[in-house]
Amino acid sequence: MSYKAEYIWIDGTEPTARLRSKTRVLPDGADLPDWGFDGSSTNQAPGDHSDCVLKPVFSCPDPLRGGDHKLVLCEVYLVDGTPHETNNRARLRPVAEKYADQDSWFGIEQEYTFFQAGRPLGFPETGFPAPQGPYYCGVGADEVFGRDIVEAHLDACMTAGIKVSGINAEVMPGQWEFQIGPAGPLEVADHLWVARWLLYRIAEDFDVAASIDPKPVKGDWNGAGAHTNFSTKAMRENYDAIITACEALGAPGKVEEHIEGYGHGIADRLTGQHETAPYDVYSYGVSNRGASVRIPWQVEVDKKGYIEDRRPNANIDPYNVTRLLVNTCCGALEKAGQV
Repeated sequence: MSYKAEYIWIDGTEPTARLRSKTRVLPDGADLPDWGFDGSSTNQAPGDHSDCVLKPVFSCPDPLRGGDHKLVLCEVYLVDGTPHETNNRARLRPVAEKYADQDSWFGIEQEYTFFQAGRPLGFPETGFPAPQGPYYCGVGADEVFGRDIVEAHLDACMTAGIKVSGINAEVMPGQWEFQIGPAGPLEVADHLWVARWLLYRIAEDFDVAASIDPKPVKGDWNGAGAHTNFSTKAMRENYDAIITACEALGAPGKVEEHIEGYGHGIADRLTGQHETAPYDVYSYGVSNRGASVRIPWQVEVDKKGYIEDRRPNANIDPYNVTRLLVNTCCGALEKAGQV
């Protein structure tokens, strides 16, 4: 007997990386070996030195093929054994290890938009649908579009053991969200990438494309983000630690550093409208969805909990976002002696 292993990796496309995958047939019970691919076809190598290496880092049951088949997320390496420059997971690992004692948890809210025939699912062939308002968490064929795909995706994630924690229809027609977490920095990012792959693959069967463009429709329509909920052990026990983390994110140089790593096209989405703060002005506040960072009202009541960084785009590399948040917040908490 043999099984199919779908090797999945992140390519070198700029400004936003894409997912790639290919299938390997392995003997029953065989471990997952390193593999290779043509980096010149994925924007990761020149044609005269085109070989790149896939190193499995996370695997789970393949919910689409069933049986003993697997999905295999990989890091990309050069043939000399060093991480490829596009391998942002390798950049996260030492930061996650450095601050492992602070026990960081993440929950990432992945928004996305379905497209068919060049327009968002639910948009008429000409013009626009009714203004946004009834679509968020809506119900009914005139308000919700693509639910069959969303339900299939949720079921697939659950079957695969992905740490998916919910779904909902979003503010614009054809726009949805799924949430991954709570999980640590490496785990939440691994699971988000595999959940994205499953979304794209399942949407194929419906002749629909899923987009993580942060501003899929210009004008008076919400963009698509990846709001990132974050806490450490100290934050889950002490409100002062939450304020320290919020202040650290607004420290000199940190606003620019985070915005740079929060996804291409962020200025198009973070305008100060549509439940966003301006990308170049940092703020935080309780229950404020117009702030850069929101402290949930219940957190203020309980005097402990987590924060929500509302700035990350839908098209983030989650390895970058988790690295930045851990490095900034955990570093500040350690310096303040709040660990």
